[in-house]
Amino acid sequence: MLGKTAGGLYWMFRGLERAENTARLIEAGFRIALTRSTDPASDWRSVIVTSAQQAAFEARYDAYTSQNVSNFLLRDPMNPSSVLSVIKSARDNARLVRTALTTEVWVAVNETWMVLTDLLGHTIPDAELPQTLEAIRQQSALVRGALYGTMLRNDVYNFCRLGTFVERADSTARIVDVKYHALLPSPAYVGSRMDNVQWEMILRSVSAHRSFRHAVQDDYNAANITEFLILDPRFPRSLAFCAQRITENLEALQIEYGDESPSLNAARALQSRITDRDIASIFDEGLHEFISQTIIDVAATGSTIEKQYRFTS
Repeated sequence: MLGKTAGGLYWMFRGLERAENTARLIEAGFRIALTRSTDPASDWRSVIVTSAQQAAFEARYDAYTSQNVSNFLLRDPMNPSSVLSVIKSARDNARLVRTALTTEVWVAVNETWMVLTDLLGHTIPDAELPQTLEAIRQQSALVRGALYGTMLRNDVYNFCRLGTFVERADSTARIVDVKYHALLPSPAYVGSRMDNVQWEMILRSVSAHRSFRHAVQDDYNAANITEFLILDPRFPRSLAFCAQRITENLEALQIEYGDESPSLNAARALQSRITDRDIASIFDEGLHEFISQTIIDVAATGSTIEKQYRFTS
């Protein structure tokens, strides 16, 4: 496969996943702000800090409000990571690789672009924000369903799934980190009922509330929830699950192409760092420190994939 085609597939699905995950990150901030109304600006700032877009945001907005943050992350055309921007990029990439996709996948991507362009064509009031975020998630699920149901399990499929899981691993790490940043001003909350309520809301923001209850059957607290979101290989948004799928897709590509794979080596190292430990050792290292290093490692793995398969050629 041409590197340009592989890159188009990979970045198309990274963009679609990023749109959904941006919606989830905003929802995490929205839910946390609802439970701690004494300092909503700090809660919304945590969303921007966790998305690694603080400098860009502060260059365009003078206050951390729900309206400013949601506008910047959802629909600002000057923000290349806004939902509107990444959906346009995903659709452009889909057009580039149109012949590699089934009709169903192309139609789903095109429909997602049309629906979200219309939905995000105006400023979103706070009262409409939950419904808007839900619509973004639903459109992403529509494309994912078309991919699962109609695509051959070949190199095209593997590059699509790599884009999804590299992006998803980064997002899950950032959503866990948004909780850390949200509590920095008030360390006295740690371990309190408020702390546990906010962790429960993080679960809801990644559609994991019921899954957690079925899988863990224990209290909603920081240790149990972070263990679930980081280490549980059964949950499709956990770091362990994402790392395993990145490795599996790269193994399939190595078999198909028969080359030595530096990206597979990087993926195996990432998977080992996440799975060869327990939650106590992660807390001993420091949750924020562990998450920060994971974000760096995921980015490095993604960069190695791009170089190995010559996405820019």
